[in-house]
Amino acid sequence: MLDKLKNAFNTFIKKTLTEKKLENSIEDLRILLISNDVAMETADLICEKIINSFKGEQIGRLTSVRERLLTTLEEIISSILTPDKKIDLLEEIKKKNSQNFPYVIIFLGVNGTGKTTTMAKMAHFLKENNLDVIAAASDTFRAGAIEQLTYHMDNVGIKVIKHQYKSDPASVAYDAIDHAKAKNVQVVLVDTAGRQVTDKNLMREIEKICRIAEPDLKIFVGDSLAGNDALFQVKEFNKHVGIDATILTKLDADAKGGAALSISYETNKPIIFVGMGQGYNDLKEFNPNILIRNILSD
Repeated sequence: MLDKLKNAFNTFIKKTLTEKKLENSIEDLRILLISNDVAMETADLICEKIINSFKGEQIGRLTSVRERLLTTLEEIISSILTPDKKIDLLEEIKKKNSQNFPYVIIFLGVNGTGKTTTMAKMAHFLKENNLDVIAAASDTFRAGAIEQLTYHMDNVGIKVIKHQYKSDPASVAYDAIDHAKAKNVQVVLVDTAGRQVTDKNLMREIEKICRIAEPDLKIFVGDSLAGNDALFQVKEFNKHVGIDATILTKLDADAKGGAALSISYETNKPIIFVGMGQGYNDLKEFNPNILIRNILSD
């Protein structure tokens, strides 16, 4: 996991230690970052911060240069992965429930990212924390989407509110929330259609769902293996409906590792969970310190 991004930083450090000027190896680092799915803007930021940290100092004259470089990189990556506002999901749910309202979460993302299984993993996580959950099958467009959601939710013991295909997705979300209010269900998870982000009809549909459902949390589900495609997707969803948090799937299989940095920098919103396997238990709370250690460790 993250091996290529880790190697990029290690290569940069080794080269820097043999150079008299930091600038000689910065461009190589920039290229290595971009080739490992770090967006250009994010790569530029990292390189600029490194240069500013060492401004006016000759590398060859510094003591403990390697440790200084590692510390600098750790601070930079930590600042990227630490958003202005953190989300304590269980605490946020508790606050909303104290007002006698269900907490509504909408899941956004394109087809193939693992959105539906991520919803089931989230449902399992919430159920393990003694919360009552229902799901809304608001993807009424893709053939098999309702059956797929129902299959996974049945596996984790969660009721699904569903209508017929081609019905109004917003009305499904509305009915699920109405059901939750009537039955004192604490959390509503809303699925959405995962067509391409360039599909204007999709975006209008999701905008309508958000207007009707008034979600407390809009989560972008991104495939970490998609690299810069995932960044483009999150930009589009953020532009049209605004996202509050990200879940990155398939992080256990991600050799490059740049998507997490790029998405965090672009959105300045937290990555709250990461998918680390196929099981319903394989949704892990995101810990930026673990990611940093994986990237910068020997």
